Amino acid sequence: MTKKADKTAKNSLKAVPEIDNQPSSEVAPSPALEVVHRPGLEKVVAVRSTISCVDGDKGVLEYRGINVADLVRYSSFEETIFLLLYNHLPNEREMMQFNTLIAKQRGLPASVRDAISSYPVGMHPINAMQSAIILLSGEDFYADDVSSPQHNIRRCISLIAKAPTIIAAFERARHGEQPMPAVTKYTLAENFIFMLTGEPCPPEIGRFFDKLLILHAEHTMNASTFAARVIGSTHGSVYSAISGAVGALSGPLHGGANERVLRMLYSIGHPDNVDKFLDEMIMTKTKIMGIGHRVYNVKDPRAVLIQDFMKNLLEIVPGEGRKNLYRTALMLEEKSKERLSHKGLHPNVDFYSGIVLDALGVPGDLFTPVFAISRVAGWCAHWLEQIGANRLFRPLQEYIGDHKRPCIPIEDR
Repeated sequence: MTKKADKTAKNSLKAVPEIDNQPSSEVAPSPALEVVHRPGLEKVVAVRSTISCVDGDKGVLEYRGINVADLVRYSSFEETIFLLLYNHLPNEREMMQFNTLIAKQRGLPASVRDAISSYPVGMHPINAMQSAIILLSGEDFYADDVSSPQHNIRRCISLIAKAPTIIAAFERARHGEQPMPAVTKYTLAENFIFMLTGEPCPPEIGRFFDKLLILHAEHTMNASTFAARVIGSTHGSVYSAISGAVGALSGPLHGGANERVLRMLYSIGHPDNVDKFLDEMIMTKTKIMGIGHRVYNVKDPRAVLIQDFMKNLLEIVPGEGRKNLYRTALMLEEKSKERLSHKGLHPNVDFYSGIVLDALGVPGDLFTPVFAISRVAGWCAHWLEQIGANRLFRPLQEYIGDHKRPCIPIEDR
């Protein structure tokens, strides 16, 4: 890119608009507020945002007002990143400039590459990702200065570009292999598969993976996004915020669920075993991984969209075992619907995403990091929005402990 084109790119990629996230002047002073305990902050509105919207009753998910189903059909992951960061879909010139920016930022500093190569091979990849992201702050002398919108958004683009490189580098390092350099002409999805395997990604596989990344890019105020915004509210750097969000995503009740869904389906083994499995789970009141969601009262629209393209994927990817997994999942969904839908329990995005990732050749313990590769885009959009109209998060607690307990000297205890 010429200097003139690069300058045009910088000028065209403006910071996201500020959002009024300050409390209304009509709110009563703190002492007069009613204190209500809501475990998990359920139904508590903590943020005003323009980034995404979920209609849990109709099963609709929108990014910046655009239905995610339309993005999957007509857009790309790179366009979706642009939409989340800049609040509009790019035209052709903006897309070309944005792709150039991403391509320039894919490589890792030598210090981070060396650190990744020395990580314990038994380290979970999601922890390696969290660690490497915070290490990147050491290469950014002004990382803690969040006062410049232009620098903030370019840091976000850099993190989004580097996330796949981090995971691919760790995966190869723990198998004693050298990391593969990113290829400029590849999309983010194609690049990840190439850096992971060392083989060019077939275009049709790249498209399937691209769709999956779109579906995981953003999902309102979930636990990891809230973690990113809480850190952002302290004016913590984007590296701290995204690293913290990765840590929140790692739990089995959040991003770690798809890995556990696949294990569950393997343990069931065959569609004929589903009834017995369900009987045991219901009798012991054990959570069925991938079934149920805190927001959706119907089937997760992302799960519906994954099923739409999963059938085609399984036709081009060999392996009867994967098809058996899919049939087992379909049977489990059918039987769960018969017995649990009255409780509002339906498949969520994790229910089928693990089967897709397995078909794409992604190792099981990389499922959550792949989720994170996509979600970095949404986290960054929320971090930008938070620091753009900030108020430090400081919720109340209800103390239920003792009062006026004596402090007895140790010799008298």
